[in-house]
Formats: sequence, structure tokens, C-alpha cells
Amino acid sequence: MKSNLVNNQPWLITLLTLFPEMFPGSLGHSLAGKALADGIWNYQTIDIRKHAINKHGTVDDKPYGGGTGMLMRPDAVGPAIDEALEHPMKPHLIYLTPRGKVFDQNLAYQLINRPHVAILCGRFEGIDARLLAEYPCEEISLGDFVLSGGEPAALCMLDACIRLLPGVIQSSEALGEESFVSSGQLSGLLEYPHYTRPPVWKDHPVPDVLVSGNHAAIAKWRLEQAQQITALRRPDLWQHYQEKQAGENKKNNENKKKK
Repeated sequence: MKSNLVNNQPWLITLLTLFPEMFPGSLGHSLAGKALADGIWNYQTIDIRKHAINKHGTVDDKPYGGGTGMLMRPDAVGPAIDEALEHPMKPHLIYLTPRGKVFDQNLAYQLINRPHVAILCGRFEGIDARLLAEYPCEEISLGDFVLSGGEPAALCMLDACIRLLPGVIQSSEALGEESFVSSGQLSGLLEYPHYTRPPVWKDHPVPDVLVSGNHAAIAKWRLEQAQQITALRRPDLWQHYQEKQAGENKKNNENKKKK
């Protein structure tokens, strides 16, 4: 059985949710599903409603101070978190919220190096702030938009993480040429365009350089394409890339002067 090689155990995820039936969802298919079957990662769910305050399954209430919507009560969510923390391999606690730091590829790499991650999936207008004071956790957002709950965000975030686990994608080179890689020639750039057979489709030919067999020319073309796409679509990434390149050039020039 394959594993994440962290204490020879699978990467463990605990999901605190009102809808445990939403998991593994899409993570039960394709690469993530195979990795689950192979024991590279594993998951468990904790049904927050199991800790409801009454027989009616109440887990939410109106916010103090007025306002629209409902909030998840601390006396319902807190016991669910306590249950997660009882695990012998104490988890790193995450709360998915639009006000958290934005999830990215670097954060995905950080998370897979934590043997056990517990994800609190909020609903309604969110959770009582006292939960965040009582249980220090990492607040993470997928981006500047609002979802109906944390479960869809958890599925997306976990998919990004699971594919990075050792043994999930057989070719490490494939990971090294994707968007948002942190090292190598394409570091900091969006991915270049890809083409496959047929060589001509609806009057659109494959670029000549890709069938030339000239690997140096292909690498140069891919870098130029990645640069153009990044500059056009993500000015923020392009600026950071240019600053990084300028810094590296300055460092190289200084090293040449010392020699």
C-alpha cells in the first residue's frame, strides 16, 4: 500500500460539516479517487449536527446586534472541533472563510506536509467569532467570491493538495511545468499552451516549432508563450516575475564582478 511517507501513514483529512454525505464527492474519482483507494490519503467526517443543542438539530441562531442571516453556534461547533482534536495525531485546524488568506500552490505544498488536517466547513453567515478565539486555526479563502458553504471550497482545495502527494502523479516533470510552479525556468508564470494530434484541426495548425524536434527552440517558445500569457492575464504575477528576474540578474552580475 502506498502512503504519503509521513510516519508511513496516509495524509489524513478530517472534515467538520453539516453535510458529511458531500464527501468524498469528486475526490472519489480520477487521480484523487485512485490515491484514496491506494491509501495515499484518507478522510473522516464529523457531523456537526450530531452536536446540536436540542432534539430538533439546531446548530445556528440569530446574530447579536441584528443583521441578516444566521450564525453557527459555538456550543454546537465547539464540541465537533473537540472531537476532531481528540485524534491521537492532533490535526492542523483550518477554517474556510472569504476573509482568510488566499489559497495558492505554495500553501498546498505546506498543507501536504502536515500529517493531519482538519477542515471546518461553515454554513449560513459563518461561525461565532468566539470559536476562532478558543481554537486557533488557519483561515483560508479560495478567492474573492462567496460560496454557499465550506464544503465546495474544501473539495477544490483538497484536490489541489492531493495531486501533489507522492505517488499520485507519476511524472514529477508534469508538476514542474504547471502554472504557479515555484522553481525552474517557468517559476512564477502561467502555463504555456498545449497541442496534440491531429496536426491540423478546423484550419488551426500546430505551431511549427513544436514539431521541429529542436528542443532548445521549443523550450524558448514555451517560455515566451508563458511570459506573454502571464503579462496579459495576470499583471500582478507578471510584475512579481519581472522583479524577481531583475533581482536574479543583479545578483548574477555582482557574482561575475567578484570573480
